[in-house]
Amino acid sequence: MAHDIPHEQHFHDPANVTNPEHAEHHIVLPLEYSFVFGTLLLCTALTVFAATRDLGVFNPIVALAIACFKGVIVILFFMHVKYQSNLIKMTVGAGFFTFLVLITMTLSDYISRAWGLW
Repeated sequence: MAHDIPHEQHFHDPANVTNPEHAEHHIVLPLEYSFVFGTLLLCTALTVFAATRDLGVFNPIVALAIACFKGVIVILFFMHVKYQSNLIKMTVGAGFFTFLVLITMTLSDYISRAWGLW
């Protein structure tokens, strides 16, 4: 009477509610990686171009904006966050938001100093 023993019940969860970390794998084509690589090279050239121009107080702002954009590209595509669950996207977004807050606080402290007036 082995058929009377209850077996563990398995069911399919199409929304991945029970285990969101076990999402379906996404296959990225080499062409997509080529576009990402080209975008990063273009942004690097833009960084070099912006560094050779005198933008006054906007030099660090432009450099940080380009760096943040490149960071977002790397996070989304090379770390595959674009294809993950919303929980992982929110966690990565919270870390990026914390980074932006820290940069803002650092720059506001730097700008508010009375240089040469001590």
